[in-house]
Formats: sequence, structure tokens, C-alpha cells
Amino acid sequence: MPEYFKDVPKIKYEGKYSTNPFSFKYYNPDEIIGGKTMEEQLKFAMSYWHTLCAEGADMFGVGTADKSFGTDREPMELAKAKVKAGFEFMEKLHIRYFCFHDADIAPAGETLAETYKNIDIMSDIILTEMKRTGIKCLWGTANLFNHPRYMHGAGTSPNADVFAYAAAQIKKAIDTTVKFGGKGYVFWGGREGYETLLNTNMALELDNMARLMHMAVEYGRKIGFNGDFYIEPKPKEPTKHQYDFDVAAALAFLRKYGLDKDFKVNVEANHATLAGHTFQHELRYASINGVFGSIDANQGDMLLGWDTDQFPTNVYDAAMCMYEVIKAGGFKNGGLNFDAKQRRGSFELKDTAFSYIAGMDTFALGLKIAYKLIEDGRIDKFVADRYASYNSGIGAEIVSGRATMESLAEYALNKIGEVKTNTSGRQELLESIVNNIMFSL
Repeated sequence: MPEYFKDVPKIKYEGKYSTNPFSFKYYNPDEIIGGKTMEEQLKFAMSYWHTLCAEGADMFGVGTADKSFGTDREPMELAKAKVKAGFEFMEKLHIRYFCFHDADIAPAGETLAETYKNIDIMSDIILTEMKRTGIKCLWGTANLFNHPRYMHGAGTSPNADVFAYAAAQIKKAIDTTVKFGGKGYVFWGGREGYETLLNTNMALELDNMARLMHMAVEYGRKIGFNGDFYIEPKPKEPTKHQYDFDVAAALAFLRKYGLDKDFKVNVEANHATLAGHTFQHELRYASINGVFGSIDANQGDMLLGWDTDQFPTNVYDAAMCMYEVIKAGGFKNGGLNFDAKQRRGSFELKDTAFSYIAGMDTFALGLKIAYKLIEDGRIDKFVADRYASYNSGIGAEIVSGRATMESLAEYALNKIGEVKTNTSGRQELLESIVNNIMFSL
């Protein structure tokens, strides 16, 4: 069997003082953190598309990386080589999950029936590798944005034939996810939006998107899919305005159409940036509303206004992310999918390994810091003390629902008059506590 990542050895944990670029400095999969191993806590997944398919092309230039994997690029032979390369890569980096689009694993045929056949052939090959290695599928999805047929959307297309074709793709992608034993299925609405309202029936488009998602849930449950359906928020790009703008907009959509019982949210760090939020904000909003599901682990560039999908190396953001994940009870069906790509100038296959090592170490550090913050207790205590006025007296009346406008007005008139005192938010102190804990590991 050919070795595709020849320059990449099996990556081992060597500790923070190692200078070996092919080693983990912080990610030790067997280390117990919070009663579970790092591997169980983090659930790292390889993105099939960026890792095995993307070659570094951008709006201004062709690809720089060779992802032919020793083939002459005949579609099915290339697809088979990608399977071998992908599982070799995951084994070498101790990655136990992968995520996929239908178009990632098998080439499109001349007809939909031929595409289905290609997917069946390739999914059999992938399943064999899954059984050999014990590697699992985190989630699957359908690519409903690349092909010209989806220029105006898929579930929100003004063309009913496009809607039907999208449904056929989703059906097969769900079939394949179930075949792989995946516990998640993702809807990412990259083309589900509009460029101008002058040509858009927004009400019909939203209704139709909901219809498509209800169909997916009904079909998935009928064939035995017992995992989570995910919606992945993103405000723009490629469409000017996308309906799933952020977690709040996605949640409003799910609740309006009665989809919130089956759907959770797949939060991507870079998408939060584009929506004008922090990664932590989106995770917190999902968690407190009971829809936190999974994460696309990457980061954007604050100086660039598009989805750069960089590998995450910002330890502060990773720590705040894992703080929210731990507070939410940890991952259940979801995990940390590296929806990230090495920079265009990092074009060698070994750079893929360096990128994943950096991302995995970053989140391992984030996990450790998050537990230290929680164990330290000062931040939680500060927050609890800041809102202590709601534990008794008029605050308890408000929280319990017993207070009325009349009773509060009477209280204000007779008890407090003008409010002249308050308590400090001490933001700077809290940030210094975080820094102290981060850099004392």
C-alpha cells in the first residue's frame, strides 16, 4: 500500500519542552482532565474537504498544493486514493473522527443515479477503513453550494426542480451518514439567502427551507438516524445576506418552524467573527438556549473581512471556547471538527500535519486552562456575588414571577427612592485572573 504522507511520522505527545515539530506539546490523548481523557473531551475530527480536497486556490490564483495523491486524477481513482491518504493521516495524528460532504467522498456522475452509485462504491471503501482503524464519522452533509444549479440557493431556490434535486442529495447524504454510524447531520446555508430583496420572496424561501429540513428529519428518523441535526450559522459569504445569520437568528428560525426539538447548532469560530460576535458569545447563546451541539474549530483574521478558515492558534479563544463547552456539559454527539485549511503558501503535505498539530495543541491547552478557571472558582464566585440581590427580598420576588409592575413601583417609591449605589464590574481584575491562570500552567 502506498504511503501518501511519507514525510509525516506517527505523532506522539512529547511535552511542552519538545522542539520536535512532529510532536504534540500539549495534546496527550490519554491524559485525564476532569475525569475523562483528552481524547474523550475534545473529539477531534478531520475535515475531508479542506484536508484531502482543497488545493489552495483563491479568488486570485489557482491551487498551490498537489492533492492528486499519486493518481492521474481520474475521478474514481482519485477518490479511492483520498480514502487511503485520509485514514493514513488520521492514524498518524491520532484523530478519531472525520466529517464529510457527499461531493468530497465521491465524484458526481453524468446522472444522479450514477452519482448515487459512485457514493455507494466509495462509502463501502470508507466503511472498510473505518472498521480497520476504529475511526468514526462525526457528521455528514451534502454540498448544496458549489454546483451552478445552486446559484440561487437549494432549499430556498425559486426553482422547484432545484429544490427536488437538493432533497435527493440530502437523502443520499443522510443514508451515507447512517451507514457510517455518524451522530450528526449538518445544514449549512451558504446559498440560502439573497443578494437583493427586489427579486426575493423571503417568506416563501424561509417556509421552503423549513419544509426541506422537516423532510430531512422525518426521513432520517424513519431510517434509524438517532443523532442530532445541526444548523450552522453564518451571516454572509458567499451570499450577501444568509438567513442563518448567527445563533440567535438560527434559533428563532428553528423555534418558529418547530424544528428545535431535533436541531442543535454547529458553531464555527470564524462565522462568529463575521457576524460581529465573539466565538464565546455564540457558544454561550447556544448553551443557555439548549441548542449547543458541535463546533467547527478554526479562526479568522480580524484584519480581513472574509472567512479565512485558519487553523486555530489563539489560546485565549480556545480556552474561552472550552470553558463554555465544559459548562454546557461537554460534547454529546458533537465534537471539534477542524474546518480549517493551511495557508496557500504552506503547500506541502507535511504542512497539513503541522497545521493539525498546532490546532490540536491549542485546544488541549484551552481545555486545561478552562478547567483551571473553573477549579479556581474566582470568576464563578464573582458572577454569583454580582447577582446576589436576586437571591432574596425583591430580587427573589422578581425571579419567582411574583413581582408585578405595581408591587415594584410601590417598592421603589417606599423603599429605595433614587438608586445611588451599584457594584463594580471589575472587568480588568477578571481579565488579569484569566491571564494569571493561563500563564501559570
